[in-house]
Amino acid sequence: MNRISIIIPMYNEARHIGRTLLAAQKAAHAANIECELIVVDNGSSDDGPHIARQFGAQVLVLPGLLIGALRNRGVLLASGQWIAFIDADVEMPEDWLKPLFELESGAQADVFGLDLHTPAAAPWYATAWQRRTLRPSSQASHTVDWLPSSNLLMRRRWFDKVGGFNEHLRTGEDKEFTLRLSEQGARLLAVNSNVALHWGYEMNWREWMGKEMWRQGSHLQLLRTHGFSLRLLRFPMLSLGAWLLDLLAISALLNGFPHHAAVMVLLTTIPALVLSIRQSSRHHDLSLTLQLWGLHWVRLHLAGAAFILNLCHWNARRPARG
Repeated sequence: MNRISIIIPMYNEARHIGRTLLAAQKAAHAANIECELIVVDNGSSDDGPHIARQFGAQVLVLPGLLIGALRNRGVLLASGQWIAFIDADVEMPEDWLKPLFELESGAQADVFGLDLHTPAAAPWYATAWQRRTLRPSSQASHTVDWLPSSNLLMRRRWFDKVGGFNEHLRTGEDKEFTLRLSEQGARLLAVNSNVALHWGYEMNWREWMGKEMWRQGSHLQLLRTHGFSLRLLRFPMLSLGAWLLDLLAISALLNGFPHHAAVMVLLTTIPALVLSIRQSSRHHDLSLTLQLWGLHWVRLHLAGAAFILNLCHWNARRPARG
């Protein structure tokens, strides 16, 4: 019988880890595949490791490591022909594995990831931000250049072929890893026939902005590891342009040109509007467009700040939550 090793990095996820492990076990049972659960804990201070052991998971406690290193250490313990990575706050659907195994056996793709959605209890900004990546259910799947690591499925040989995750990246390690998989010939497929639930949604504005600030810090690290890329520079340059327009608006206001200042501020909203329309048009939902417009405007400014701080060798550490 085939065997799957499911690797879950974790930090203080006692609220979610039981749900995550139970859903993974149910999916493996539904697919009639032997399941091995491996939780790699980053030094949690809550009951997460104890709960994981109650669900039969092997728990490896490794405080102080970055997220890529945690996943790599989990794979060292893995014995399955299949490898899956799940974040500790993600609930996979029961029919997660079987359809993807069938797609792989039919030579349609090699590496898979399901789209994510938020539970009904999530606040509007967390739901809107998650919906921006969702496609209509009529678009069941499409090939991509990279996949997020909230849930990833592949045969072990692909992980070994690229040598695992980069252990020095604070964030963006999933994009870097799956870009290397794509470069080595793996076909990556984003699947929307069913969705996983992200229970670790942002519960307040401060948390949302903090996470985005952290995520946007990945651009400079990816440039350092992959070399110069206009694609990777595109969003940081847009965000720095927004900051420049803000400074010009402040200067115009201080010099008695309020109309010029208003024009500068208006210009900063245009990239955010374009992004929001592009991501919401497939949903035909005006309220989503307006919500994303505001969120993208905030994100542009956060990205500029993160890029500048990284240029100044800002090395703030954050536990690898997974």
